[in-house]
Amino acid sequence: APMSGHYATLLRGTVEAFLPAHEVYITDWADARMVPLSEGRFDLDDYIDYVIEMLHVLGGNTHVMAVCQPSVPVVAAVSIMEARRDPFVPTSMTLMGGPIDTRRNPTAVNDLAQERGIDWFRNHVITKVPFPHPGMMRDVYPGFLQLNGFISMNLDRHMDAHKQLFANLVKGDGDLVDKHRDFYDEYLAVMDLSAEYYLQTVDTVFVKHSLPKGEMTHRGTRVDPSKVKRVALMTVEGENDDISGLGQTEATHGLCNSIPDHRRVHYVQKGVGHYGVFNGSRFKSEIVPRIHDFMVSAANPSSLQALAAE
Repeated sequence: APMSGHYATLLRGTVEAFLPAHEVYITDWADARMVPLSEGRFDLDDYIDYVIEMLHVLGGNTHVMAVCQPSVPVVAAVSIMEARRDPFVPTSMTLMGGPIDTRRNPTAVNDLAQERGIDWFRNHVITKVPFPHPGMMRDVYPGFLQLNGFISMNLDRHMDAHKQLFANLVKGDGDLVDKHRDFYDEYLAVMDLSAEYYLQTVDTVFVKHSLPKGEMTHRGTRVDPSKVKRVALMTVEGENDDISGLGQTEATHGLCNSIPDHRRVHYVQKGVGHYGVFNGSRFKSEIVPRIHDFMVSAANPSSLQALAAE
């Protein structure tokens, strides 16, 4: 699940779509405002360590799927595991709407990071958790700022949605009203991120483009995606994605250039934005079956070769 301001419950629909045919596990990241200072810090290196540890706990024969933000740390984790010849490397990794190379078709989010630079973020969006939260005095990037940014990018769409809510209330259309409320109950629930994790992610992914430049490091060791050989790769993008532009996730294929062509798949879903890459009717009817086929076929090169050709 992404750790970018929302809780893992944002992927409830994603999990539900895969449950009928898969054994599903989901990351559940803690809200930084609820973690006492005595528990120590949490940064991008820690995140990558956790991904590796989770794959070890699951014990192999797994397929890792990253939705948006975790695409970079998942590629890093798998690259590190491959470099170490780790026996618990996943069978496949699926990256969905992830900011692997934000120099491609940059969005408003990408432009902001480039224009401001990391010092601006450090000075303007980091604050301390107030009393009486358990994480009092911890430096965080507050969730309400992230939410404000998301809403500001699509203000007209959110205003139209609330106008439509009123119209549906007048009509007495309870199903659409409930659907609206369910979405916004989830969308408006936000969590704080530890400052060191947030700033390291912004600097590494959006300002320096460290992964696609071959300059990303994990605890002093360079992350080398070309080491990935045993793991099948699938990338999924939304045609109208305004968070991770077209081509940003596909860039992974150029970085993981040691994966045989028949063990890699790229798919662009027509007519969906960022949220539609992992939720909604087109996700369920068109994206999920393709990911399912990819995962099932990952251990069968001939099957993957046919799937890649499609």
